[in-house]
Amino acid sequence: MRKRFENQLNDLNRMMAKMGELLDEALRMTREAKTARDAELAQKVILHDISIDEMEKEIESLCMRLLMQQQPVARDLRVISSALKIITDMERIGDHATDIAENIGYMAKDDYIPHIDDTLKMADITTQMVKDSVRAFVQNDLELAQIVLTKDDEVDALFLKIKMSVTEKLRTDTSFGEQAIDLMMNAKHYERIGDHAENIAEWVEFSITGTHRKNKHE
Repeated sequence: MRKRFENQLNDLNRMMAKMGELLDEALRMTREAKTARDAELAQKVILHDISIDEMEKEIESLCMRLLMQQQPVARDLRVISSALKIITDMERIGDHATDIAENIGYMAKDDYIPHIDDTLKMADITTQMVKDSVRAFVQNDLELAQIVLTKDDEVDALFLKIKMSVTEKLRTDTSFGEQAIDLMMNAKHYERIGDHAENIAEWVEFSITGTHRKNKHE
């Protein structure tokens, strides 16, 4: 019985890793679409989100089977319950990538206003945060999870910088108003992605230590 349970836990790890790969691909495509102003690639991100949603359902089903059919000990129970929390954050990350892609479709027709590079920095940092947080769960790596937790301040600082820069530009030139709103929305989505990656890292920490920091990002 225990051997079967361990095999199913291994299946859980593989599925979590696969969902992480799908997210990484979606975020990388989103960044590429933003850089190239490629509305067609942005549309592929939107379609990609369907696979992420399906993977969430498969993992949720496996977790429920593990809880109902097996008798997990405390450590295993933490892993399974953490996985259920983590896939919710992962699914929301996919939603944010989709929202960014939709905005890229609107922005692609015009030259970008200044400070677009800061959103690309946000994209790079948050994509790595997501990748590392999921890898920390799969590899049971507490140190890596804690590294992710240190990165969110960088994302927040970039978001504040973009907000201030766009606000200042609009004071002197209102012709970029519509695109400025789209840029701010994209930056906010990346800020939220960083929050969800932080949540994942906190659940990884809980799954290993049994202690959870206050989960402040809903």
